[in-house]
Amino acid sequence: MNAAPAVVTVRGLSKRYPGVQALDGVSLEVRAGEVHVLLGENGAGKSTLVKILSGAVQPDDGSIEVMGRPVTLPNPHAAQQAGISTVHQELSLVPDLTVAQNLFLGREITSTGTPLLDRRGMNREAAALLRAVGLDVAPATPVRRLSLAVRQVVEIVRALSREPRVLILDEPTSSLSEQETDELFDRVRQITRQGVGVIYISHRLEELERIADRVTVMRDGRVVGEGLPASTPLPQLVRLMVGRDLAEEFPNRAVELGETLLTVEDLSVPGRVEGATFTLRAGEVVGIFGLVGAGRTELLRGLYGLEPAHGRATLRGRQLVPGGSPRRSLESGLALVPEDRHGWGLVLPLSIRDNVCLSSLDDCSSFGFLSRPSLEALAKRFTAALRVKAPNVKVPVRNLSGGNQQKVVIARALAAGSDVILLDEPTRGVDIGAKIEIYELVARLAADGKGVLVVSSDMPEVIGLSDRILVMSHGRLRAEFPRRQVTQEALLQAALLEDGQIP
Repeated sequence: MNAAPAVVTVRGLSKRYPGVQALDGVSLEVRAGEVHVLLGENGAGKSTLVKILSGAVQPDDGSIEVMGRPVTLPNPHAAQQAGISTVHQELSLVPDLTVAQNLFLGREITSTGTPLLDRRGMNREAAALLRAVGLDVAPATPVRRLSLAVRQVVEIVRALSREPRVLILDEPTSSLSEQETDELFDRVRQITRQGVGVIYISHRLEELERIADRVTVMRDGRVVGEGLPASTPLPQLVRLMVGRDLAEEFPNRAVELGETLLTVEDLSVPGRVEGATFTLRAGEVVGIFGLVGAGRTELLRGLYGLEPAHGRATLRGRQLVPGGSPRRSLESGLALVPEDRHGWGLVLPLSIRDNVCLSSLDDCSSFGFLSRPSLEALAKRFTAALRVKAPNVKVPVRNLSGGNQQKVVIARALAAGSDVILLDEPTRGVDIGAKIEIYELVARLAADGKGVLVVSSDMPEVIGLSDRILVMSHGRLRAEFPRRQVTQEALLQAALLEDGQIP
């Protein structure tokens, strides 16, 4: 059987930024009707390749062909005209517009001979596009009323409405449940049956057998495995990604627990969390599991003083709640690594140094003046400890890969000298190598006598990291499991409990 024709062919693409070779002679071929998965650690060059294919960045060398014809892509519009559509990890829908208005944003349908919008016409065309992928949503529905999973599909429909030959999907399942992921995969397969080639980027290696036809692996800006079969053993793919064999995913820990650091009694965040009670000891890692909307993030934000909270919470006897604030939390020895690192964890235009030291400015100043040598020394100490990949600590943090940005947020929490670290989805959107480094870091924190509270939606992760696991559902703590007496089935069952049910 002959192979399907190539819809896009990349030859020798290179891109250099000051101090960084982002791409170095990258070549790639994507065939009609296939899902071609692109793997690599954060910083491997995947994002740069996608930006070039989508017309957002210009290469220094190399060429691109679509359906065998050479193309130049000076801007995103040119890429769309050439037949390449991209759905980025950060969705670009306008929440206050309807589904139909979003689908035709920038290319609205107008009434004949007038500049007025033809809303009926747009709704009619939108309904046909939605039916084509099996999505049962009214075109006049405001996007803000849709779940994240449905918004993801609407974004894909908008890309498909331009009739592309190539569709690029960047981390499309990062915030989806298993059921939502299955539904998305069904729609991706519908797309490939129409002859569209799909470039699929994901850090979730377990998805390969469910969605991939072929796999290309990148490392340090180069292709180290091109067009591999999807049946390639995972250890081989991981070895290609990181350049070495990895140790056991979750480190073995045998830490003797110390004094109680954090005491939480009947803590409530109005409308989101009710009556949470638990403790955290020195050297202990406590995981919090629950489905989306269970109140896990709000619990951490209430503890840290970012949400109004009632009840009582103390750290080594110092009051956090009631009347809490981030300043009081930091002064008491509590630090938060938030789920949304871009929105809450980092100041993107600032350097690595400035981001690491934001919570420790008093320690780096004298008579009210900041000491640049002190700032630099503190930043170098913690970025070295966390193996942040960057030419130096003066690089803007927005230039780093997602995994390295996450390490910078954690470095700031450690630089503040905190006794208790709150980690909210610490490995979301990071590659397997960075994940394992974060797991090892959590183990080191516990070994150093810190208390760690980890929120995670990944059941193997929360089981592998935690000494105890608390399960939340509908704003309440429903169950508690010791690490060695828990299964994924028990966690999920507890997470589905409703009010009035007994775990």
